[in-house]
Amino acid sequence: MELEHWNEEKEGVLSEDAMRRKLEERGYVVNRYVYPPSTYFPPHTHGVDKIDGVLSGRFRLEMGGKSVILEAGDAIAVPKGEVHSAEVVGDEPVVSLDAIK
Repeated sequence: MELEHWNEEKEGVLSEDAMRRKLEERGYVVNRYVYPPSTYFPPHTHGVDKIDGVLSGRFRLEMGGKSVILEAGDAIAVPKGEVHSAEVVGDEPVVSLDAIK
């Protein structure tokens, strides 16, 4: 499980358009979601490869026995069929780009 951080030097200022473009250039279809505080997704899988990218807020993702917290500019790949769970951490909503392939 590898967390990818936004590289402002290389990718410019973080924005929804910039992150969307980056994910679409990799061949993903991107949707925007806003998850309120206390949102929890119990362990589950997807039938597609996916990347979760966070624009704001804090999002904990657990996968393969490991846990990471994604913050603004962070993204993580969730392979097809991989069991994972996720939850909003803290009092602020998470604005997320959900990219699927």
